[in-house]
Formats: sequence, C-alpha cells, structure tokens
Amino acid sequence: MSSISIFGEEKNPRGIPKAPFIANVEEYIGGPDGQVEGPLKEFQDAIAKYRYMDSNLAQRRRGLEDKIPDIKKTLHMIEFLQERRASKKKAGDDEDDLDDDDDEEEESDGPQKPLCTTFELNDTLFAEAQLEDTDTVYLWLGANVMLSYKIPAAISLLRSKLDAAEASLKATIEDLEFLREQLTVMEVNTARMYNWDVKRRREQRLDAEGGEKKG
Repeated sequence: MSSISIFGEEKNPRGIPKAPFIANVEEYIGGPDGQVEGPLKEFQDAIAKYRYMDSNLAQRRRGLEDKIPDIKKTLHMIEFLQERRASKKKAGDDEDDLDDDDDEEEESDGPQKPLCTTFELNDTLFAEAQLEDTDTVYLWLGANVMLSYKIPAAISLLRSKLDAAEASLKATIEDLEFLREQLTVMEVNTARMYNWDVKRRREQRLDAEGGEKKG
C-alpha cells in the first residue's frame, strides 16, 4: 500500500487539490512486490472526484455566461435612461437662461418625445410600451422578487453584480483549466501504473518459464 497521499497539501486558490505525478511507480507501491489494485482504485476515485467538480464548474460557467450579457443589457438600458434624464434637465436649464428678447432666435426643438420601446412577454411575443419620465426602475432579483431602485442606486447595484459575475467567471475558467490538468495527470498515473504492472507480470511469467525449463 502506498505511503503517499493521493491529494497532497498543495491546492489552487479555490481549494482544489493538486494531483501528484507518480514518477516512480515501484517506489510508490512500496517495492517490486507491491500491490497495484489499491492505488489504482484510489486513482480512479480521484479521477471521479475531479470529473464531478469539472461537471459542476462547467455548469456554473454556462450559467454565468448566460447571466453576464443580461446584466450588461440591463445596465446599459438604465444608463441610457439616466443620460436621457440628464440631457432633458440640461435642456430645461438652458431654456430658463434664455433672454426674453428672443424673437429673432430660431424656435427650439421642443420637449423630448416620449421614449417608446418593446418588451418581451414570451419567447416570440413582444409588446410596445411608452416609458414614463421617472427616476425609479424595477429590478428582478430572482426567486420572483422585484424591488424598486432609484436610477443611481440601480446602476451601482448592477455594476457591482457585473464585477462579481465577471470575477466569478474568470475564477471558474481558471478552475476548469486547473481541473483538466489534474485529470490528465491522474490518467497518466493510471496508465503508467497499469503498464508497469503488465510489464512486471510478463517478467514474472518469463522468469517462471525459464525456471521450469532449467528444472
């Protein structure tokens, strides 16, 4: 039985253990007469754990890759509303600063037209809507929960969520790459130990046949 632990103390930043590379199979199993069944089972268990983590992280990656564009789209829309309100307020301030004697001035463009858009009711069903001039937006937070936020607060919240999601996606991709490296190491360890055992059995058989011939 091996005296070396499959998972050592070395881990990646998220705590995933690093797989050791077995450079000397004979030394690992405790000598030329060591048993390989136990270590091979440990290797297969380690591979199964890595694959389980890989599956979970791959699912998490897909979820984040779907979520991030939605956050960006929502953030861009609210930033557009904020810019529109700011430009409308600026236009109103400029009109207040005009002199009374403006007969020779060109007529202004007038107030901004109402903002019309379409929103999704279903996968293939959309409806038109006219947005009111408001400083409040409503955000879905999940689990059928919607809360109202002032536009600056909504932008701050979405930016923080976007930063967190992008950081999580980056870490998830790094973990997936790390996991696949460890899977490769463990598969190589398994193949090397299996081949070493086949070679040992062949040599033992040849030695036995040679001894019988001499006898």
